[in-house]
Amino acid sequence: MFFHSTAPNYTLKGKNLLIPVVSTANLPQLAADILIASLSLQLVGIFDPQYFIPAVGARDEGQEGITTPFELFGRDDLNVAVIQQRSPALKSRKQDFVDELLAFVQASGVQSTLFLSGVDLSNRTDSQMMIPLYHICPTHAPAFTSEPLSRITQFHIPSYASSSDAISEKEPIPFIPGGGLTRRILSSIPTSWSIPVCALLQFVLEGDNRADARMLASAIAKILDVDTRISEWQEPSSWKQGLFGGPHDQTLYG
Repeated sequence: MFFHSTAPNYTLKGKNLLIPVVSTANLPQLAADILIASLSLQLVGIFDPQYFIPAVGARDEGQEGITTPFELFGRDDLNVAVIQQRSPALKSRKQDFVDELLAFVQASGVQSTLFLSGVDLSNRTDSQMMIPLYHICPTHAPAFTSEPLSRITQFHIPSYASSSDAISEKEPIPFIPGGGLTRRILSSIPTSWSIPVCALLQFVLEGDNRADARMLASAIAKILDVDTRISEWQEPSSWKQGLFGGPHDQTLYG
């Protein structure tokens, strides 16, 4: 994957990388937005958009330039970097995108990688009714016995299982309803993979998902030990421009 850094001195080496997967309610993208705003992360890199449905937009706070489908945000003094994906991968390029993304992560020198995914709430099993957040790890990735990902088990975030199909040697990653490319990504991690990696899954329904996004962002901040760097959760200014619809004209009701 072609990667162009807009900050020549920025490096991902030793950082913890967050990657939201386009999935149910776009919850991962919303959580990424909150983390980017609350941690004051800056645009430090853009990726080749050839794999995505074309999309451009204005930047927050009147910044120069345009947003593109796949961008990297970070800070030199913070050990967390966040990729933001604003457009889904083209149907014909899904596996190409997954392969290039994993190759980029493997070569980046990051300390760990955490994928984020929404899961269709209507597909919960009875045992999943009380807990919205789960984790799932690929079989080929090294065990996350050290921080920060080890906090996933310290915080008792349970392992995800699906009732839709049985796990087998051929398909070790269970079905993730509404999870987009999450299952494909985890299943595509090669045996030579050397970076601790995991996916956080949160059950969610489509709607006004700001509270759900804050819940996911809060869990991520605690896992990556940056919650003390956030005094107050911030939402990007772009959310105020009708992301979930503006208030109704009250004169409609007499």
